[in-house]
Amino acid sequence: MAPGTWLAPVDNDEAVAGKLVQRLAYDEQRRQSWRSELREKLRELMGLPEPDGSELNVRTLWEEEDELGSITKLVFTSEERADVPCYFCVPGAAVAPFTTVICLQGHTSGMHNSIGRAFDDERRRIEVPGDRDFAMSAMRHGFAALCIEQRGFGERVDSPREGGSATWGCHDPAMRALLLGRTLLGERVFDVDRAIDYLESRGDIATVGLVGNSGGGTVSIYAAALLERVAFAMPSCSFATFKGSIFAIHHCVDNFLPGILRWAECADVLGLFAPKPVVVVAGRDDDIFPLASVTAAYRQLERIYADAGAGNACALVVGEGGHRFYAEEGWGKMMELLTQVGPSVS
Repeated sequence: MAPGTWLAPVDNDEAVAGKLVQRLAYDEQRRQSWRSELREKLRELMGLPEPDGSELNVRTLWEEEDELGSITKLVFTSEERADVPCYFCVPGAAVAPFTTVICLQGHTSGMHNSIGRAFDDERRRIEVPGDRDFAMSAMRHGFAALCIEQRGFGERVDSPREGGSATWGCHDPAMRALLLGRTLLGERVFDVDRAIDYLESRGDIATVGLVGNSGGGTVSIYAAALLERVAFAMPSCSFATFKGSIFAIHHCVDNFLPGILRWAECADVLGLFAPKPVVVVAGRDDDIFPLASVTAAYRQLERIYADAGAGNACALVVGEGGHRFYAEEGWGKMMELLTQVGPSVS
């Protein structure tokens, strides 16, 4: 092979990426038009499903009292033949209307981790590593929680298919979604939107926030950017420059949004959430969302928030460890922000 010959696709990909200028990167001179244009482009790139008129058709499966409050398992319909199992959790001392956090697991065995129960026996308590028992920590801080099962995880994994992928259940549905002009990311954001429909149908919910780690954090970022009814958000181990993380490091396919680097970076996407409270959680030793890329993206996010007059409504917390959630650091800062600026639904 001749010296200087380039064969690996990554070499060309890096050259192309190096020349890209994001066409809808944040522009302080036209904040309002930037916001509407980027949201429209995100909906297009995500292939966000259109509501098909399906009724929620809520069905309760079981209810029980936990040491922290009540847990109800139920199912609602998102779209045709797409049912969403979830747990609705209310702390014992809470009084309606409830501030509720939608909890989104990432590449784990599913939503059962959010309530600290075993997948194959929901009555059996388990220790959940990495503070991923999101609903339990939410309840300890006085919040109700809705833990939804994301497409491709837990109870919503595809049945075994000939030649199918076993990669967390996300590969095959992500690939099929592309053939349909959708993305798995967009379908998951759609399910969050329908989850808010369910919460609003209850009549006892005040405001709604989001918390998620890894793949759940990614959905939290895009849902916060696009769904007006989200009032606060805490994405964990998912926020970093695209170029320094998912472009440069191996990730599961459901983290990728086709064409996004031609239009925006991750800070631009989450910047659409300004001026609402957001806490970005990161791990100092996270090897797939490196801290250098996190802090570079956060500096841009800070700028967007400052220009929106909400510099005190965003924060970055860094846990001393790897790719996981950091409940003490994250919830401590979120409680501080909500005390200072309050949740917003504007």
